[in-house]
Amino acid sequence: MTISKKDFTLNILNGISLGVVVTLVPAALTGQLMKALLGVFPLGAAVISMTNFTMSLLAAVSGFCVGHLFKFNMIQTSAVAAAAMIGAGVIKQTTQGFVLSGTGDVINTALTITVAVLVAQFIGNKFKNYTVLLLPLLVIVIAGGIGLTTLPFIKMVTTFIGMAIKNLVTLQPILMGALMGMIFAVLIVSPISSVGIATAVGLSGIAAGSFTLAIMGSSVNSLGTTLAHFVGTPKIQMANMLEKPFLFIPVMINAAVLGAIGAIFNIQGTAMSAGFGFSGLIGPMAALGAMKVDGAALVLVTILFLILPILLGFLAKYVFVKKTKRIVPKDLLIQV
Repeated sequence: MTISKKDFTLNILNGISLGVVVTLVPAALTGQLMKALLGVFPLGAAVISMTNFTMSLLAAVSGFCVGHLFKFNMIQTSAVAAAAMIGAGVIKQTTQGFVLSGTGDVINTALTITVAVLVAQFIGNKFKNYTVLLLPLLVIVIAGGIGLTTLPFIKMVTTFIGMAIKNLVTLQPILMGALMGMIFAVLIVSPISSVGIATAVGLSGIAAGSFTLAIMGSSVNSLGTTLAHFVGTPKIQMANMLEKPFLFIPVMINAAVLGAIGAIFNIQGTAMSAGFGFSGLIGPMAALGAMKVDGAALVLVTILFLILPILLGFLAKYVFVKKTKRIVPKDLLIQV
């Protein structure tokens, strides 16, 4: 079966987006809640452990979803998933065996999956009865090997981007806040790991954009999918954003506004909150943790992390969807 370059690319991106939903959203949904309830619900620790472990399976689940979208058989799909885990860099070998660490590099995961798909397609059924034996071996060794080879270079690129962002701290604080908001709004819906960059260079602060995407696409997406944008992660829109780059414009505008306002009020956070933003309530909880928690702090965080993003989201929908019609809700449709 022949497939266009556009559909090929979208299958890769949509598969990774679905992998993000399955592996990252559960941790975002339960992480802060379970930590808050540990005193009265000790089993919350087990929930946190399970969802954190699932995050490390991002590459494998993404590979499996991509295989499904390409209508691969189980052997091909499983081989792609295995190669993705190797290329993601999520597996660390120690004297005690293999250890899973983090979610892996999403860019290198996508590269490894792409190579694995091409190898699986090329092999097809060329080996006849021996395909079941040889295809997994070749896909894992070739695609996984290429992934391991490119991983250090991809990480260098990610680190370079992170250092470039960190240099913004030398600018005027309000302008810096706007620029940081825009940059992380783009990163959080791109294949680049916003959390990885923020953690690597020790950034802290706030980022926005998920409310804008959720509200503009709410008429074509289910309630659960709409909520997943900001309770889970807006990275589920990655394929749509890369296919229609204009979608970045309202996201960047709103993020710039909120970033500047955050700088004015000196909102603080952690590297994780800078990378996740509102997702899983990590951003607002980190902001509260850096404040003297009282009624004024709660009101301020509620306004900055909830009320203003929602208002700006509806404003973006009015300007870009209803008024100028530069965006149609179908552009943000998530097909699950």
